[in-house]
This record gives sequence, structure tokens and C-alpha cells, in this order.
Amino acid sequence: MESRLAERPGQCSSGSTPGKAGGGQGKPVCKYGNQCYRKNPMHFQEYAHPDRDNKDTAEIEMQPPVTKKAKTESTSMPSTSASTSTSSDGTTAEIKPPASSPASGVSSPLFYLTKVRGIPDYYNNPNMATGIKDILSPSMGELVASAQFNYMFDIPWLMQQYPESKRNMPLLIVHGEQREGLIRLKTEAKPFPNIKLFQAKLEIMFGTHHSKMMLIAYKEGMRVVIHTANLIAKDWDQKTQGVWISPVFHQLTSAAASQTSAEGTGFKQDLLDYLQAYGGTALNEWKQRLKEHDLSSARVRLIASVPGAHTGANMHKWGHLKLRKVLLQHGPPSSSVDEHWPVVGQFSSIGSLGPSSQQWLSSEWLLSLSTNGRKEAGAAVTMRKYPNLQLVFPTVENVRNSLEGYMAGGSIPYALKTAQKQPYLNDYLCHWKADSTGRSRAAPHIKTYMRVSPDCSKLAWFLVTSANLSKAAWGALEKKGTQLKIRSYEIGVLYLPSDQLPTSRNSRIFICSEKCIVRRVY
Repeated sequence: MESRLAERPGQCSSGSTPGKAGGGQGKPVCKYGNQCYRKNPMHFQEYAHPDRDNKDTAEIEMQPPVTKKAKTESTSMPSTSASTSTSSDGTTAEIKPPASSPASGVSSPLFYLTKVRGIPDYYNNPNMATGIKDILSPSMGELVASAQFNYMFDIPWLMQQYPESKRNMPLLIVHGEQREGLIRLKTEAKPFPNIKLFQAKLEIMFGTHHSKMMLIAYKEGMRVVIHTANLIAKDWDQKTQGVWISPVFHQLTSAAASQTSAEGTGFKQDLLDYLQAYGGTALNEWKQRLKEHDLSSARVRLIASVPGAHTGANMHKWGHLKLRKVLLQHGPPSSSVDEHWPVVGQFSSIGSLGPSSQQWLSSEWLLSLSTNGRKEAGAAVTMRKYPNLQLVFPTVENVRNSLEGYMAGGSIPYALKTAQKQPYLNDYLCHWKADSTGRSRAAPHIKTYMRVSPDCSKLAWFLVTSANLSKAAWGALEKKGTQLKIRSYEIGVLYLPSDQLPTSRNSRIFICSEKCIVRRVY
């Protein structure tokens, strides 16, 4: 889910690898006594439970933590970890990370959470979590240049995240700062002659440059990283964030580079179109690099937004209409996914959505996210009924009990005046919970959207993106549906079952190995 997949209520996974019991001797007694509900074997290794130690503890303690693996019937889903959507009968799907950490030459698209300070090390292991220093590490490749696209920057802090030997390499910062913010950014960049600033055009009121992406060039190729964190210290410290890390894309031969390939997921052309939308010449070098590299190993689809009043064919290149188009052409068909499958959205900010849900949320936006693939015969599927919508957003208690305390609320904006104008939203809201990834207290800044089966045993698709729940991010139809108005830059990647491996082209759905209960609290 900007995604956190959870466990059944009453379960807590907070430990490491399973091991045999220690019999309880010499261990401190668990403070919860016979009320302890924890299942993780490491908890039983570290704390005594007198009422249980006389039972067959070996059987209890050898049980591994509850996890949910999402996979196609022929291939595993990329590494991920997400949060919890909670509904009356509730469920969620957790996508378990692969057994390898990000490294140069990885062959499949990976989804990681960022490392969180203050949680057990198990949940920060390299199979499921990464940090910005890890992403920029020499183990990922020998960096020769990079471009950072983001909403917020702390340049001195950012430079400290690069390996010391690479801090003089060319760095392009793509931002949307204006006025005082622009002056501050220029002042911060002044001590670093290798940094160039590029200001994204924001010509529509209330628009922002909200995309979060890294383009990294190596001697051996290049990599694309799409994530949800601002480039400031607190976003990489105690928050839940999502990161997609591409494989290393290798350089094409000169002959192949001169041809535009339509193979794969179309990721390369979509990314080139996105960079082209910025205009100017600052990104020409990076566009040329992309053209010269083979991006066919990117097994995700790019879902981006750029500011503008988009008409004609351009309407379906951006925002929620792009997602609608991709799901119609490549998503699971209605024979696999019906109206009983809820749409789950998880985000860290809510905009003004209109006085009624029918104005945007449960009409055009939900229609896009509930679109099914074409039937085998080629006809488009007509939906009889909109599916249930579940929206995961932190409660006051989530914020108060977070690792950061109330300070975490500064990164989870929802204006009181806006909330008072759209009380209908409470009917869809679900609380945040991420026990299975140890991040229930790590305030979510991640944004994820997905389509799950009623019992969460199956997952139709999964999107991680910078886009929050707002018209500015996703776009809103105007002029009797002939124009899509988008105010902000956003970028994300969509996982589809059929894209994961060439051998899975006939796969219809991701299969989750276990159920995950979720509860509605509003």
C-alpha cells in the first residue's frame, strides 16, 4: 500500500530469525505476563513467560513471524513492505522482500522501505530496508554523475550522504523553489561548484514540484530510483518511506541506441516524455543518457503527473487517466478482479476534494483506480458497480504514539478547514498499522495504492508514488471531460503481475500467501 501491509490484530512481529527456547532461566520476565500477545520467536528468546515456559515452548518459539508473500502464479513479486488498510472484516497483503539486498546489476525491480532509527534491527535488514547512503554507496556502482528531483532539499545534508570521493561529481538539483526558498537553495549550493540548479516551471496556482526521483550515472551504466522521501534529514530518520530501485541499465550499442524500442513496459519512453515536459535544456544530458541505455529490464510502469491543462491524447499520458489507461490495457481482467475487490489508498496528505464524494473521489478518480483489463476478445470491460474504497491515513493517536511524537504531524498535513468541508471522507478512512514491518510507530510519509481481493489473499496491482490524495496531484477533469487539469509534478511506479517476468505474461494476479486483518476505526 504509499503501502504498509499488516498482520492480524493481536499479533506483533518485532524480532529476528527464529531459534530454540532458552527455557526462561536467566531471562527477564515479560512485563505483560500472561497477557502477552506477541508471537515473534526472538521475543521468547529474550523474555521469560512462566505460564508458557512449562508448556511446549519449543513449538511456540520455532514458529516464524507472520509474513505475507505476494507473487504471481509463476513468479515472485518484487520486494516490498507496506502498511495496513483496515476495514470492517479487514485484510491486507504483504509483499515479502527478496533474499538479496540492492546491488549493482540486480535483475528485478525492487521495492524497499527506508531504514528507521529506533526499531529492532531485524526490520532494518538489507532485504527489506535501505537508506540514502546505501543507495549512493559505491557497492551500487561507480558514480560519475547524478540528478536529484524533489520537493524539499537540505543541500549540505544531502552532500554528506554521498561517498566522500564522489562529492565533487556533477549533481543536478531539480526543484520548484521560488522567492525566499530559491534564495535559500542558491545560498546552500554556492559552496559546491559541481551543483547546478534547475527550477521546474510551476505556472498553475497551488502547484508544487513534488516528484521524488534520482537519476544516477555509473561507469558501468545508470540507475533510476523513485521514492517518497524529501531530501532532508528527518525524512530518512524515523518515518516510513518507500523506495523503488531499478536494476543497473547498461549502455546500448550505437546502432541500438538510435532506435526507439517499444518493448517491455514502455518505461523508457514514459520517462523520456516526463523529462521532456520540463522544457528547457538542463535535462538534455540526462535525456541523452537514457536514450543510450537499455531500460527494458524495468519491470514496472511509470505513472507520472506534470502541470497543465491536458487535452486530446495527452490527457491519458498523465495522472489518474494514465493509470486508467495502463490498467485497461495491461491490468488483470474482470474475470480475475470484480467489483468486490476494494481499492486501497495510503498517503500522507489530503487536499480539497470537493463538497461531495461524487464530485471527484468516488467518481472519476475511483473509476481510474478500479479499471480492469480488457477481455481476451479485446472489448473493454464495463463496470457494473464501483468497488469499496479504503483510505489509510494516520489518526491523532498514530501521531501521538509515533517515534517522533506530535512533531510527526508536520509531515502529515490535512487542514482543519478542508476537513470540515468534506466530512464524507471519514466514511472511507482507516488507521495506520504496520506491525509486520515494525513500523506502526514510524509515521507514514509513503504513498501507496492497490487493488486487493476481499480476503486479501490476492493483489491485482500495486503503486508506490509521490502523489497524495489531491486533485493537484492526480488531475481533475474539466470542460465536460475534455481536459485534465494537473497542478503538480508527481512520479511513481506501478507493479503489474504480467510485467514481472517474460514467463509471467499470462499471469493474471499476485497471490498472497496469508490473510491480514485490518480494522476500520472511523
